[in-house]
Amino acid sequence: MKEKRRAHRRLRWLFLLALVGAALLARGYWNATRDPVIRTASVEVGDWPAGQPPLRILLISDTHVAGPDMPPARLARIVGELNRLKPDLVLIAGDLVSERRGATHIYTPAEVVAPLGGLRAPLGVVVAPGNHDHWFRPDALRGELEKRGLHVLQNEAVKLGPLIVGGVDDDYSGHDDVPATFAAMDRLGPGVPLLLTHSPDIVPDLPRPIAAVFAGHTHCGQIRFPFIGALTYVSRYGDRFACGDIDDDGQRVFVGAGLGTSLLPLRYLTPPDAWMITLKPKESRP
Repeated sequence: MKEKRRAHRRLRWLFLLALVGAALLARGYWNATRDPVIRTASVEVGDWPAGQPPLRILLISDTHVAGPDMPPARLARIVGELNRLKPDLVLIAGDLVSERRGATHIYTPAEVVAPLGGLRAPLGVVVAPGNHDHWFRPDALRGELEKRGLHVLQNEAVKLGPLIVGGVDDDYSGHDDVPATFAAMDRLGPGVPLLLTHSPDIVPDLPRPIAAVFAGHTHCGQIRFPFIGALTYVSRYGDRFACGDIDDDGQRVFVGAGLGTSLLPLRYLTPPDAWMITLKPKESRP
């Protein structure tokens, strides 16, 4: 009888543990598939062009289109919601796709990119590739993006209205060239300089300060634990560029948590997000 009671207790505990584990997994998946939080900030620019109204820059990153958590239909719905914010310019900081082994479905480059073609902004949409894009089919992704009128910058630059936008190719996979990007920006003449990149790890290599750097890659940790924090930020600088609105020795850096997930379709304490940053003239203070 005692052995039977012990066996029953073990079964009850195993059942309870299984329930708790299932609940945690379900919660993590719900977190990963919720609508993105829209975060806001403003950047005052000292040499803002006279007479130019403020501009609203939307930063998204790490869409990671793949099953089960980010099918193209979900991304298309998010794009519709983001369009209602009426940004002047959209910046996409890489990792459009996820080629993870545990994905339930891998989509074609056309399927991955099609929802992004629905983004609307007067100054356009600019994309800098990420490491997952390079591990997938980078040339095909670039072709699909350009077919839809999106600017793809791989150590290149483009002038959009009063803005000079440089795009540094992915640092994590070794495709970055910061000097070439700044040289391309300089060739475009005067303007408000912005830098788009997948990994924020390029920031210490910048030859001079710019108005703002826009990045992703870290997912803000993606899985964070109370009192412990994230296990890793996929950065050689630890938590220096972990997440959010960062002042790195005077250089303004924005690092998004991303819309999709990497490795596992789970999020804890790191909801999907997008950033709306207003660029405006520096206010004179007494």
